[in-house]
Amino acid sequence: MMRKKKRLSAISIDEDPASRDVLKSKKSKSAGRPAKSLSASVPDSVFGHMLQESGINLKQGNMANEIVVDQAVFQKRLQQHLRKNPRYPNIIQEFISGLESHIEDPERFRNCLLPCVPRCADEGDTSSSSFQESLVRMLLGDLGSKLMQLVSVAPIEIQRDIITSLPEILEDSQHGDMARELKSSSVQTCSNKDSVALVLEVIKSAVRFQKIISEAWLKAIECVTEPEDHKVIDVLVLLILHSTNANQSRRGAERALKAKVRGGLIPEALLNKTFRDYAEVMRVYFPSILSLAQVLLRSTDFCVVPFGGHIYKQAFTAFDSYCQQEVVGSLVTHVCSGVSGEVDVALELLCGLVAQKPTEMAQYAVFVKGILDYMDNLSPQQIRRLFHVLSCLAFGQDQHGSHIQDDMHIVIRKQLSSTVPKYKRIGIIGAVMMVGSMAAQRDRSESSQGGTLPKDTHRQVSRTANVCVFSIRIRNRSLIVTALLELVRSCSEGSAEAAALYYDELANLLQNHRLDPLVQVVLCPSIQLNMRNPLVWIGKSVLEDFQEDFVVDLGPEIPGSFPFTPSAMYNLDEDESQGGIAVNLLPIMAKDLRKADSNRNSVRHVSPLCLSSFFRLLRLCEEKQHQGDLEEIDALLGCPLILTDMEVVEKVESLSKAEREFLCSLLFYAINWFREVVNAFCKLKDPEMKMKVVTRLQNITYLQTLLEKCLAASPGFIPPLANFDCESTEVLAPAPSVAPAKKPRKGAVCFQSPQGRRGKRRPESPEKVVKAGVSLSSYWMYFRELDMEVLNVLQCGLLSRSILDTELHSKVRDEVQLGPAELVFLLEDMWRKLDFSLAAAPAKKAPFFKAKADRTVGFSHLQQKSSKDVATCCVELLATLCTHLENCHNHFQTLLSENQGVVDALGVDINVQQLMCSAYQLLWQVLHTTFSWSGFSQSEQRPLLKNALGVLASRLKEKDVDQTLEQLINIYLGHADDVLKAVEEITEKGISELIDAAKDGSSHSWRTLNRQTFLVYYKALMAELEKYIRKIPPGKQTDSREVQSKKLLLWNLAVRDFHILVNMVKVFDSRPVLNVCLKYGRLFLESFLKLGMPLLDYSFKKHKEDVQSLLKTIQLSTRQLHHMCGHSKIRQDTALTNHVPALKKHLEQFVYRVKAMLTLNQCQEAFWLGNLKNRDLKGEEILSQRSQESENEDEESSQVHEGNDDEESDAEVKDNGPEEEEEEEDSDVSD
Repeated sequence: MMRKKKRLSAISIDEDPASRDVLKSKKSKSAGRPAKSLSASVPDSVFGHMLQESGINLKQGNMANEIVVDQAVFQKRLQQHLRKNPRYPNIIQEFISGLESHIEDPERFRNCLLPCVPRCADEGDTSSSSFQESLVRMLLGDLGSKLMQLVSVAPIEIQRDIITSLPEILEDSQHGDMARELKSSSVQTCSNKDSVALVLEVIKSAVRFQKIISEAWLKAIECVTEPEDHKVIDVLVLLILHSTNANQSRRGAERALKAKVRGGLIPEALLNKTFRDYAEVMRVYFPSILSLAQVLLRSTDFCVVPFGGHIYKQAFTAFDSYCQQEVVGSLVTHVCSGVSGEVDVALELLCGLVAQKPTEMAQYAVFVKGILDYMDNLSPQQIRRLFHVLSCLAFGQDQHGSHIQDDMHIVIRKQLSSTVPKYKRIGIIGAVMMVGSMAAQRDRSESSQGGTLPKDTHRQVSRTANVCVFSIRIRNRSLIVTALLELVRSCSEGSAEAAALYYDELANLLQNHRLDPLVQVVLCPSIQLNMRNPLVWIGKSVLEDFQEDFVVDLGPEIPGSFPFTPSAMYNLDEDESQGGIAVNLLPIMAKDLRKADSNRNSVRHVSPLCLSSFFRLLRLCEEKQHQGDLEEIDALLGCPLILTDMEVVEKVESLSKAEREFLCSLLFYAINWFREVVNAFCKLKDPEMKMKVVTRLQNITYLQTLLEKCLAASPGFIPPLANFDCESTEVLAPAPSVAPAKKPRKGAVCFQSPQGRRGKRRPESPEKVVKAGVSLSSYWMYFRELDMEVLNVLQCGLLSRSILDTELHSKVRDEVQLGPAELVFLLEDMWRKLDFSLAAAPAKKAPFFKAKADRTVGFSHLQQKSSKDVATCCVELLATLCTHLENCHNHFQTLLSENQGVVDALGVDINVQQLMCSAYQLLWQVLHTTFSWSGFSQSEQRPLLKNALGVLASRLKEKDVDQTLEQLINIYLGHADDVLKAVEEITEKGISELIDAAKDGSSHSWRTLNRQTFLVYYKALMAELEKYIRKIPPGKQTDSREVQSKKLLLWNLAVRDFHILVNMVKVFDSRPVLNVCLKYGRLFLESFLKLGMPLLDYSFKKHKEDVQSLLKTIQLSTRQLHHMCGHSKIRQDTALTNHVPALKKHLEQFVYRVKAMLTLNQCQEAFWLGNLKNRDLKGEEILSQRSQESENEDEESSQVHEGNDDEESDAEVKDNGPEEEEEEEDSDVSD
């Protein structure tokens, strides 16, 4: 901490007396007495008796076990004694229990692993050989055959583990026999090779030597358009194509896989199934799998990058140790590539593998450790992830990664002791992350160690010794943690920036639930070790230090000499008569400035740089200790700051350079304090606390306007740091504030915010005009980062409270709400966050050693959240954003109506209008960035996108549903690749499903198509079909045969769709449907007569069959239209009969036009006319027709009936065969 504390060396850990006695007794037994055999000390042990009878005498101490017979004789005797025992087979369990008890002692266990010593010759027996195996190996004499039995029945993963461990288990003399047995078993396995592998081998051979087959496979895979249609074989074939270099199939496979992943056609579930069911087959194609993963991970298309990472994870999980090593090596290469996006994804994959497969990953810790040599160009967040991975590997339960512990300590100590700020930052971040990882690993290991020992062992170990060992283990770990944090604190005391970074990193650990309980030893070293509730002590220690360093009691006068007259400003608790406190900002700044001028020594001092970081640590300690309740520190929300009267800003140009820079720094510190206060209290639900939070936002926006003026008068001023994990101060140097039109300095984020435009146009004081204020957009990295939770303040409406007078009566209501300035402030921060987290920036292929701008500065907290978390937060605020958007729109509408359309009329506040314009623009930018997130294209994020669209849909007016649906159908058909095919698909598939569905059902393929919306679909399809045929160019005599064929094909398809739509009236015969059919039927015939018949004139001789088919199809439609005309006249429906005369006219014109076409092609003798009876929609003959037959009998001899509305001629194109028809007489066009 910032206050001088007692050194760690003063902490003494007393050993438990019981543990000392145990250790002394063990020492005396081993060193004070000669060794003797176990049989003498434990005569009742079954294990000891059996070994002694078989020929081995157990020894204690440093003496090896003694064997009196040959090892083969010993094994045979022991086997006989066990089998002939009356208690067989229970005696075997007793023998094993005795063995476990015996090897509990480390010295005995060592003796059992050492070779047995033959009995000396002077004892009278020379039967034993000169060299004997150890006791353990002799007890495992039949291990080889048992292992082979286990290999024959074990799964493939366990078989690999057993076979790779055989050289360490078996002795050298058994290696040859075991190899021969394994070889014979493998031959048998190969003879029963899986059918899948055989099929893939055949495909691979065909693809390799025949180009046409590889192209056919690629084309077949590319033609699949639905995710459910893709099968495992598709993935396997892509691997085969990639594994063969012939015929450019490798590039084709990569291109096809990218396209499928980008379109969501090959989901991760299919990849999981492939690895799960066919891992043994895919092992052959591991080089291609690794290559595809590398290509996808390096892709600039964000949509395919996660799929490449998923391939890495599945390959590591499914394959053997060699493949796992290659996967880890490839990920390490990605981390060392220097491409920021590639590094982030690779580190995230390593973190995931360490969390899911800690034991396997621990074996490859040495590969991951190699990244430590490339830390210079890693961002702070990447360094955090790297040390998290290494710490989990080094301090995990498995001991494979323990060998890198010393290397990590060496690296961290080296970085902390460096005088270069960059390396010191790396050391602080790495040390704190290592502490957090050690804490997490220790909790898991300790919680799992209680039940690992056998029950017999628990009975033999005394309670006192168990507690002693546990206490020693905890104390040893605590010494490592406390020594490391003490080192970090001692190395950061001399630098305010390093100390502030230390506080921020500890706060991050608290926020992410990774704080080691032993951190309290360093934060409060006077407290003895207790594991019950360390956060109580942490919070108490931090609170006391913060009060001592930064908080003072509010008094009438502030003693001391300062550059400006101090004054308590922005007090929100003025109604409190006593107990007031204030943040002592200005005096601390003045004291820090004097120490800087006097070449500060190594003694710790209070710096204003640490104010916000220290408060953040304090706030998180209180949240953890009191489950989110900040009652202990809520006075800091409303307490004032010791600043100066802000009227001095109006005369800033008359101040000296030192005074101007002091004033600018004061404003930066004040704004950052308020920003951190808003971070702390924004989540509170109390209305009074919400009012204070909104008021603090108002204070921030007002102070920013003052800061703009001060910066304009202070060219070359570099603000104090607020984000202490940045790369370097040179990169963060702001652009010259006096020339806002200049190009920003290299490395700055080019964000021209509406706030910047406001700053340039803001009018100054009427008494004295100073220079135009600069844009704070160039200085945003010098402000403390706002948490995502602060954006919830956007949901606050009008907040009010009642103020009591001296008689405790409500005197006045205090009201607070978000104003335009506060709205723009929050929206600017929200847009900046979304642009950083959701906008897919193109990957930069800059060399790794080349210095580059760090756009991550100011987003340390945001980087702790995934893009999905950020998008989820935006979707939750979507309704609020829409409300603000509507309010802005209504504001301008009201303004225009009140001022007769003049925006800048007299009496209009220009500043407010500029703020509302900025808010309006920012709202659109926020919505655009949110819905442009590429993650919405992934199937996993579809529910989130559906929720977002649901919010927008809920705000639409329901009375325009039919109109909106019609527009949607028109847009779909207008953008379809083939309009005629789309119309046919909806009519044949969608409407057919609707007809087969229940009364209240809908089409399965078109969810919005039901019986209530059928008319909307029918009208849109008719209109779009008529619109499409009007775009078909008319036929010309000069058209070639191919052009005529194409046009005839289009007309055939259009006429077929028209026939299907016209026949729909037989099922859906409502009055509105008939009205639509009559209207668009007339329009369709009119277009056909103008555009289609000229084509038939010139193509009849060359395409006689196509013309004949087209005329027959349209003739069926004209008959149905004729029946509808009769139905309309019978019903005497004016709305329907209005369409009849014009339709009748076109029907007659169609007959004569067909005759003219035949005459033109010299086939007029094939045309004849006949009566077509009037029928209704169901095909029944209309009775009024019979009464008119006698009157019209004389007129039927003529070829044309012109004046009869109840009759119609019909032209028909027939094949040579007979045709059955309902009408008595039809006109016929024959060959």
